[in-house]
Amino acid sequence: MLYDEILKMDENDFTINMTDIATGSIDLINLRTPWKYNEEEILKELLEYIRGTYNQHYSAGDDKIQTLDLIEACGDGEAFCRSNILKYASRYDKKGTARRDIMKILHYAVLLMHFNDKNAQRETYNQ
Repeated sequence: MLYDEILKMDENDFTINMTDIATGSIDLINLRTPWKYNEEEILKELLEYIRGTYNQHYSAGDDKIQTLDLIEACGDGEAFCRSNILKYASRYDKKGTARRDIMKILHYAVLLMHFNDKNAQRETYNQ
């Protein structure tokens, strides 16, 4: 099953897609998902963190071309994301920024999924 399909709810034919979540038009807290480990708040924090990266120095000029776009153009997008996941995981909490390190790991994992989906056949998940 694809990730977008996992987010579909059977009740009242209510469907959620990633665009709705990313734009904030869906409130993850109000879903009837039995969150046990505060995942909804963590996902909201991650989305805010990712949104914030688009306003930082990683974007250049009006075109909003990021360094990652250039790395991907060279065919190294997946390797770059994997390497950054390893980098931030290996230095986890060594600089007193454990939560920031985790956010960076998760952000690069999301980017890795993007490049994997773009470059490989998408997997399905059994429920």
